[in-house]
Amino acid sequence: MKKLSHYDKKGRVRMVDVTAKPATSRTAAAHAFVNMQRATVAAVQRLKSPKGSPLEIARIAGITAAKRTSEMIPLCHPLSLTHVDVSAKLCQNGIEITSEATATGPTGVEMEALVAASVAALTIYDMCKALERGMAISDVYVTKKPGGRSGLYVRPQAQTQGQKRK
Repeated sequence: MKKLSHYDKKGRVRMVDVTAKPATSRTAAAHAFVNMQRATVAAVQRLKSPKGSPLEIARIAGITAAKRTSEMIPLCHPLSLTHVDVSAKLCQNGIEITSEATATGPTGVEMEALVAASVAALTIYDMCKALERGMAISDVYVTKKPGGRSGLYVRPQAQTQGQKRK
């Protein structure tokens, strides 16, 4: 039976001990979506700002956040990331965000990928809130995580089918 890894035998919260685990290359990919009205999408699409579009600012914010994940998630191990990528794509009903994080270490980088996608989505909200307060951030999930003790994880298509936006 599977159990929660951040608890000891007495039920106390603990940081997982990864001392004995080998340092291997770890990668994880994540997704988030900012649902917004078509008028807001159109406004973002038209924007030609010398300071950068909300999509580019969100991309940089996501990369920066991934590097600081252990400062935000109390029991998350600090990792030396070797690569982080975030992309934001305009869709007719919002902005789809994808992220990928890579590190060589004894533990996975799922949290870094999730934080990157989440903070990028929050940045989109922040930059567009003057146009629309009713935006919703949703569909934050890991899409792929190869390797590690639990092996390859790829989010099943059935779970993402209704969440794909055009």
